[in-house]
Amino acid sequence: MTDAHLFAIGVVLAWLAGIRVYLTVFGVGLAGALGWLDLPEALQATQSPWVLGVAGALALVEFFADKIPGVDSGWDLLHTLLRVPAGAFLAAATLSPDGDLGAGALAAGAGVALTSHALKSGTRAMLNASPEPVTNWTASVGEDVAVVGALALVFAYPWLTLGLVVLVSLAIALSIWWVWRKLFRRTPRPPSPA
Repeated sequence: MTDAHLFAIGVVLAWLAGIRVYLTVFGVGLAGALGWLDLPEALQATQSPWVLGVAGALALVEFFADKIPGVDSGWDLLHTLLRVPAGAFLAAATLSPDGDLGAGALAAGAGVALTSHALKSGTRAMLNASPEPVTNWTASVGEDVAVVGALALVFAYPWLTLGLVVLVSLAIALSIWWVWRKLFRRTPRPPSPA
């Protein structure tokens, strides 16, 4: 794989870590352990049975915690401290042929993971304000499907997957902006009688 392909894969993995960190680590590790991928040296730790077991168990916990309004926001807040460094590691490890993690790749991965995490958290906070649970479940399942789908695509079609990730991120950001404007638009005051 070329450095450009590895760059695209690293960015996508960082983005996915901002959404579902445990599922992302589990998916990468499982693909390496089953021989579907030849993981770079720094990412080979993800195929350890211990890492696979812990990441798989926590992905299962996150699957259910993320479906409960309120609990998902608390979970997101707590995991801000984990998703960003994990995204930084995944991006830098993907770009590291010798196991050395570069500062630039770490910073880029952290920025991408923080951006996707902020979009996810912002969207979920708005959805939790609605009185019905259907939107929360739909968003959560959509995130699960997006992460699994992107993991399935990223190693075969890294640039296509990166393009899809960018388009989805822009669509979510524009949707948040549009809803924010609708909710907090100032209504004109009627003229006061003189």
